[in-house]
Amino acid sequence: MCGCSTHQSQSSQPLERHSDALTLRVEDMTCGHCAGTIRKAIETGLPGTQVEADPASKLVSVRGSTDLTSIKALVTAAGYTPTEA
Repeated sequence: MCGCSTHQSQSSQPLERHSDALTLRVEDMTCGHCAGTIRKAIETGLPGTQVEADPASKLVSVRGSTDLTSIKALVTAAGYTPTEA
């Protein structure tokens, strides 16, 4: 989980849910730093993916991969707790 002291959402618009994306809920994503960490973990671990993470809604949307197990493992390895949205 995030160690920064700024736990405010940096997203001004809600996460747009795409029909071709996998969406996870990450309750312990509390700020923009958390969102960036999760985004980087997934995009680095699964090259070619596009990740949108919104701390306000606690949702992470992943396009370009259908491997839910790997995505959840990457989020967990980054220090967060993903669940299916």
